[in-house]
Amino acid sequence: MLKRGFGVGLVLVVGLVLGTSSVAFTQDKPARPERGERHPQIQAAMHALRNAERHLERAEHHFGGHRAKALELVKQAENELEAALAYAKANPEKGTKRAPGGTPAPGGGTPTMPAPKTQ
Repeated sequence: MLKRGFGVGLVLVVGLVLGTSSVAFTQDKPARPERGERHPQIQAAMHALRNAERHLERAEHHFGGHRAKALELVKQAENELEAALAYAKANPEKGTKRAPGGTPAPGGGTPTMPAPKTQ
């Protein structure tokens, strides 16, 4: 009986170690540019949106129409990101100035600061 309890405990400890180590490796990391890629954050956002779209399309419940609305908004966001990449490609010198901790200035104008965090 003691050996069986030890075996179960060992399995639980190994599972815990492997589970927590896999979580550490799957945490969001800064997007690294692929070869020739100029906007890795936009590319990473597009990848996340495509993943969300697949999950929403495969969801078994309609959630009172909220799933369909979320899917519509995901597709709208994908279109906006594609438009952003097209704009960046057509206007490589614009939109690259940043304020410390802020967002890129539209058209290279005055940078904007992030909204204050609320609790």
